[in-house]
Amino acid sequence: MTTAVFSTEQIAALSAPLDRAKVQTRSQAGRSLAYLEGWQAIAEANRIFGFDGWQRETIAVQCVSERERTLGSSNRAGWGVTYTARVRISVGDVIREGSGAGHGIDADLGQAHESALKEAETDAMKRALMTFGNPFGLALYDKQQREVTSSATPASNANPSSRPAEAAPRQQPQSPAQQEKDPSLDPLDPGTIQQILATVRGLPRPALEGFTKAFRKRFQVPEEAASIADRICQRRHHDWIETFLVSHR
Repeated sequence: MTTAVFSTEQIAALSAPLDRAKVQTRSQAGRSLAYLEGWQAIAEANRIFGFDGWQRETIAVQCVSERERTLGSSNRAGWGVTYTARVRISVGDVIREGSGAGHGIDADLGQAHESALKEAETDAMKRALMTFGNPFGLALYDKQQREVTSSATPASNANPSSRPAEAAPRQQPQSPAQQEKDPSLDPLDPGTIQQILATVRGLPRPALEGFTKAFRKRFQVPEEAASIADRICQRRHHDWIETFLVSHR
């Protein structure tokens, strides 16, 4: 007799439509592409499988291109680097693999390699996780996106070690303004902000520099902003930082 790998709650979470609020878009070759960010995929894996319920392993990585190039309108000297990677995701006895590529452009050759390598690993991880279901972006491969919903569904804890949630009481109808409110934009209380800042400032210098660079890129902090401390103020910042710290331990 085969033991089930996924609980009923996990199967329901993996089968549920993808919440459009978690989908990002970018323009590429004149087309608009929908995708999930790497931190979002990790957060979904932690939510559905449990923080200790899944593993990620980079099983192959290769630098396939390194060339000098000019940067920006100033035509500064720089580098362009490309990596390919293959990542394995294990959830119990279930093993999935995915391949991806990453590109790094920087005046510093080491930084270009670092950016390309991280992007390749993240891309491969997302492709491996995608095979588990809609929450990891599988729904985006359907051109009609029939399994992508704009109505946010309650985020249940699908970890099999958790207790089933009790039936929620009937809620009063919400106004359109209430329905459209994005909880990720909720402000953080001062105590939580101070706790986050204390944790971040306690990072080793190389890790702190990597965190700062990643945060600026993720939340599009302008170069003229001397600090990111005052930018950490919403729930989405808290969730991203939490996932970043877990994945870089």
